[in-house]
Amino acid sequence: MQAEKVLVDSALSEVLPHQDAQLPHTWFSMKVDAFVGKAGEWISWVWPVLMAIIMINVVMRYLFGEGRVEFEELQWHFYSIGFLGALSFCIKDDSHVRVDVLHERFPLKAKAWIEFIGIGCLLTPFTLLLIWYGLPFVIDAWQTGEKSGSPGGLPYRWIIKSVLPLAMVLVGVALISRMSRVISYLFLQGNRKHYRADINNETSVVTGGQHGSK
Repeated sequence: MQAEKVLVDSALSEVLPHQDAQLPHTWFSMKVDAFVGKAGEWISWVWPVLMAIIMINVVMRYLFGEGRVEFEELQWHFYSIGFLGALSFCIKDDSHVRVDVLHERFPLKAKAWIEFIGIGCLLTPFTLLLIWYGLPFVIDAWQTGEKSGSPGGLPYRWIIKSVLPLAMVLVGVALISRMSRVISYLFLQGNRKHYRADINNETSVVTGGQHGSK
């Protein structure tokens, strides 16, 4: 039995890499996660655009001896959009790197409590602060017509500055979705029963596949 359990855990780690950190979905979380996922898919298109801009800039600089300031600024603009836009997507998928080496050894309930405290006491206040102070940052750039200080640089600096509060709004929505899943697991017993049933089903599928392959 012990050997079979190890085999199942190993198989689940391959098929369901974040299974131990997964939480039961709620109606709200499914709707929000679908929206955040779609937004993440659209935002991901900035990466091929960024690579194209970098390649064009390199070719122009080293083959034609002509560097473009606007292309150089576009590079960090698109990088900022891709990085900030991916934060909410990673919260949805629980794919942010966790530096705590002990976390993966905790039982699911302990992880859920860590999520509950971390989201409620740390991430949510931090996100609200960035939105609160980011909006005046954008409004000031728009009212003053702020543009790049470099000759030939990009105008309308408020556009890229607006990415920060907008991305934090997406992060906030993703955090609310994740918190609803944490609350569902910790305090709603019915959803915990459904979650255990789902885990048992996944385990049965994996063990069935393992036995079938022998």
